[in-house]
Amino acid sequence: MLAAAAVPLFLLMMQAPSGDSIYAGQCAICHGQRGEGGRGPSLNRTKLRHASDDTALRRIIRHGLPGTGMPATWLNEVELVEVAGFVRSLSNARKPQAELPGNAERGRAIFAGKGACVQCHVVNGAGGAFGPALTGIAAQRSAGHLRQSIVDPGADVPPSFVLLRAETAGGRTVTGARVNEDTFSVQIRDAAGTLHSFWKTELKMLKKELGKSAMPSYATSLTGPELDDLVRYLAGLGETEAQ
Repeated sequence: MLAAAAVPLFLLMMQAPSGDSIYAGQCAICHGQRGEGGRGPSLNRTKLRHASDDTALRRIIRHGLPGTGMPATWLNEVELVEVAGFVRSLSNARKPQAELPGNAERGRAIFAGKGACVQCHVVNGAGGAFGPALTGIAAQRSAGHLRQSIVDPGADVPPSFVLLRAETAGGRTVTGARVNEDTFSVQIRDAAGTLHSFWKTELKMLKKELGKSAMPSYATSLTGPELDDLVRYLAGLGETEAQ
């Protein structure tokens, strides 16, 4: 019996889903329909921070980016070429964007002062470690997503952030972000930045508040112009290096 002949590459290309359909089904939920960004970084730019060429772009699509929300995929080689090509085309379709409202310097003052954001978030090595680090956040999130996270923090909590509530047999209660956890122990950092380490056998209760954020909403505590200023500041963090 003759072995089946290998399928020619051009036939695979004809059978493969188009890059735009793959993108719409698997990528747009994070990167936006036209690459404008959202939960993930914008892709409608001529230079991508982690993909200097097409080979690097296909590698990221295939294997993901450890430490970020970018997962690996099961696309075959032809599909990788198709979707990478579509991603590259997004920069050509980019429309000039209106300048964001607000003032970055006033936003920086709100971040450090009225908003007290610096108590929980690190920017360029300064700040608290309770919440996600925000250095270079402009390369990871769109301005619209940043605003949503400020007014409704629980709308899209990063998968890496898990809020824990632990209670010891003696009645001591600690609430904070999970730092590390294994079968036998857990480490929790509270809002003050204090690290607590427990053996699970000494805990009466360990509750995971999945999908919840410890961050308060600023929908009413900041005015509209103050929100504009804060978003403008955050949207400039890492913006230059992401271009």
